[in-house]
Formats: sequence, structure tokens, C-alpha cells
Amino acid sequence: MLTKEIIGNIEKEKQDHPNREWLELDWDELNKRILRKTTNKGTDVAISLEEKAPLAVGDIVYQDEERQIVIRTKKEKVYIAYPDSITQMGKTAFELGNRHTPCLISESEIIVRYDQTLERLFEEVGVKYEATERRFTEPFKYRGHKH
Repeated sequence: MLTKEIIGNIEKEKQDHPNREWLELDWDELNKRILRKTTNKGTDVAISLEEKAPLAVGDIVYQDEERQIVIRTKKEKVYIAYPDSITQMGKTAFELGNRHTPCLISESEIIVRYDQTLERLFEEVGVKYEATERRFTEPFKYRGHKH
């Protein structure tokens, strides 16, 4: 099956379908315009988007009366750090930045992709952390720099 456009988004339009299939992507595949994947129910899907906008979690790439095919990200191993002060938040973010480790930061946690060498960093900073799995709703952003 070939799809060339995004029909809508279930997150924004709150659409429901009796036979939804998930097309699971790695977070970095959200930026690709041309993909070939298989849904969780075995449907082969080729995507060739004309638009330059990246795919988003919840995008509907195919829909008819029989099925709806929707984008979501795969669960990935991650570390979640839980700083208990602004100082600990700053130290943790500083150390991750020194390693050029992309992270997602919220009010209460810092999320990084799994890398066993980070355990030592967390322990040295003294921040509580756990290894778990999460689905990302947006790709990590790598920031370039010049010297």
C-alpha cells in the first residue's frame, strides 16, 4: 500500500476507528519522508510524502472503512533522572550537555536515551534515576555548534 499524504491526526481530531493499525517508527524516523514499514497487524505500507513537514505521532497515513493506519513511536529504553533541586537539575543538565547527550527536560524530570555509561554520571551528580521504557512524541533535537 502506498500513501503520499497525511490525512489527519488522531491526537488533534480525536478520531476513533474500529480497526486501527499502528505503524511504529523509531523517533528519528519521524523526520523521514520516504519509508517502508509493516504495521502491527502485518500490512505493508510505503510512505512517500510530498511535503517537507516531519511525521508526527498520531498522523493518519491511510484510512478507509476497513482500516486506519496511524503513526506512533516504538518504546525505547531510557533513563529518567529526577532532580530534587534546581542545583541538581543544573548540574545534571550541565554534565549531559558536556557529553553532547540529547535530552528532554520537563518540570520534574530529565529523559535521555539509554546509555549504560550515564549511570556513573547520575551517581556522581547524586540525582535519583531509573531505567525504563517510553514512547517519544517528538524527535530529540541535536544542536550543532562551531568552534
